Amino acid sequence: MDLEQEEALYEFLENTTEPFTLDEITIYVQAAGQKRNKKLKTEIEDYLDTRKIAFKQDNRHWVSRRACFESAVFAITPSRLELLNGILIPGHRCIPFANPLTLPHRYKFYWKGKLVPETTTEAPPEDLYPYYCLYGEEFAPQYIARDNPENEDAFNADPYEDPPEVSIHTLDMRVVYRESGFVPGDRFVVRTINWNDCCFELTKSKKDDWSGAELKKWLDAAESGFEDSFALLGPGASMEEQFAFAYWFGGKRMREIPAYSLEEFIFEKTNRIDIVPYGIESRCWFSGKEIPDSKYLQCFSVLQDRTLIEDILFRKNIPVSEYVILSYIKDAFFRKEKDAEKVLQRLIPPIVPLDDAESDLLSDYIYDSMKDFLPGYSPFLDRNAGPVRQRVAELHTAIIELSTRLQKGEVETAWLPKHTFIVLSQIQGHASALLEDLAFDEYPSESDMFAMDNSLDSMIDTYTDIKELINAAMDNFRRSTFTVIHGGKTSSQWRGQLWRMIQISLTGLDVWRRAIVSHDHTMEDLHRLICIGMSWSGNLRFRFYCETPDGIKDYLHDKIKLGDVDFRGKKELVYEYAKWNVKIIIMSSYQPAINDVTRFITGEGSAPPEQVEGPRHFKRLIGAITPGSLEMGDITEQQSAGGPRQDLGPAYMPGVFDLEKMNRELRAVFPNEEK
Repeated sequence: MDLEQEEALYEFLENTTEPFTLDEITIYVQAAGQKRNKKLKTEIEDYLDTRKIAFKQDNRHWVSRRACFESAVFAITPSRLELLNGILIPGHRCIPFANPLTLPHRYKFYWKGKLVPETTTEAPPEDLYPYYCLYGEEFAPQYIARDNPENEDAFNADPYEDPPEVSIHTLDMRVVYRESGFVPGDRFVVRTINWNDCCFELTKSKKDDWSGAELKKWLDAAESGFEDSFALLGPGASMEEQFAFAYWFGGKRMREIPAYSLEEFIFEKTNRIDIVPYGIESRCWFSGKEIPDSKYLQCFSVLQDRTLIEDILFRKNIPVSEYVILSYIKDAFFRKEKDAEKVLQRLIPPIVPLDDAESDLLSDYIYDSMKDFLPGYSPFLDRNAGPVRQRVAELHTAIIELSTRLQKGEVETAWLPKHTFIVLSQIQGHASALLEDLAFDEYPSESDMFAMDNSLDSMIDTYTDIKELINAAMDNFRRSTFTVIHGGKTSSQWRGQLWRMIQISLTGLDVWRRAIVSHDHTMEDLHRLICIGMSWSGNLRFRFYCETPDGIKDYLHDKIKLGDVDFRGKKELVYEYAKWNVKIIIMSSYQPAINDVTRFITGEGSAPPEQVEGPRHFKRLIGAITPGSLEMGDITEQQSAGGPRQDLGPAYMPGVFDLEKMNRELRAVFPNEEK
């Protein structure tokens, strides 16, 4: 598709309110293009499927987001803070019932047929973040900054520190709250009048109007919708996309009342869905589980129907469009270079293998493009964008080189930092988007360039941090390989002395430990070691299992030794204890020194008390006792007197990891190792 046809596609989706076929949208889009495109229908189907901007109803019909959500209803429960101040903050409340291209401060709300007036509210940013965190905690500052130019200037003044106070547009609800006798616990029923223009109608529902049985039906539909979306689509490109497809898979019941607000559902009602880290971003996911990493750069925006040049790069794990190549070419012009080979070396680092045919094809493409675009290039007009583009291109090249080096290396992925490839993918995606923005002749404004520069600084810092962690992990891995030299003895002679480094990670939380253990340790020994590492009593029911390739759990006897476990190709165990799951990764072999002992060598995070009902409940308790937490202010744990501290226990210290104390306790459990 050309640009005119792409715009026509979005225009069609923004205006259609009925299910449509590919033939119908193809006819509409074709009329906007200059040339006849025989593959347009296939390109549109691929575009809809890749960008997730419409829902597939059946084999023939699609449904636009407008058709799905217009006239649908949902609930908003004002917080005590909003009731006290006579305001309502739209924030993330209308996801996904509003056009995502429209910022929330531009939404229009009606009460009894009249437009609700706007006002402004001043507060420290951290007080407002909870009302935007469903976009992703990391994106909340951006939504607040884009509320008005003053906020944007305040955030750009220092990208590493929040401004002391910001002002946002809010709804002036004083008359509404007074006329309707609104009290805490009452809800607004919100009907989408116009999805595209983000217009909504408010009516009141008292807190006792809806039965628990009807709300349970909505809760079941919501949990099913989210879990189906995770299973079918994975983590997706954004939380907003996840919410849209959860409401689609949840069916019509999820878009009707009685209903919980999205905030109530995520933060209070469900124990099956959680918000978890996803690289440098956040996503909803199965509670108690981590989103798995990949070993390649991931991309959600590169279409299957790629050009020949894009396809060559994609197969080299460089998921970029031709606009990114154009940005590299403009960077060469800015550097006053005319050599196509230098552009190719920056676009594709030497570590990435190219055969002669691929190299010739790419070189010819870059050479021809340089010849076409050089006459229209102006160094004067590019004076502001050029330095930023150069820095972005250098970062992008570094990411491609690092990811390729990791794929070629022999380091076990368990040694790498958590979500290494997801983080690299996200930085690469942001860098690629900036390069696309800087590829055209219409240069961004000075303020936009300033924001790009700040964003780039943040990306470079994140890249530098992850690279340092990767290098440290690879150094540790290389050093560990020296411990497998056995002085000529056979493995059977050494079997009783072979040890392993293992990593135990609490699923759903950033809590992990690494330990050195003997192959002769039994599952019961591992049970005692894990309980010491997590400060648990060890008195509750536990079991270990390996998962077979076809997903069957192979449970292990307590007396089986670590060295006798058949891992079925994947050296991982799972330990179930009460409501907790612990993943055990069997890492490198370790040759023990004389009188070596079982011990913890590193770790992070304070483990939750064993009596807490799983990671979701634990996060709520921590949120209730942590100042500035993104957990909403009216959750049950905060309303109950002393509830969080009582559940966590008086001795619980968040974030504390005492390595020496754990190893002292191990010495008491395994005293016979010391000789």
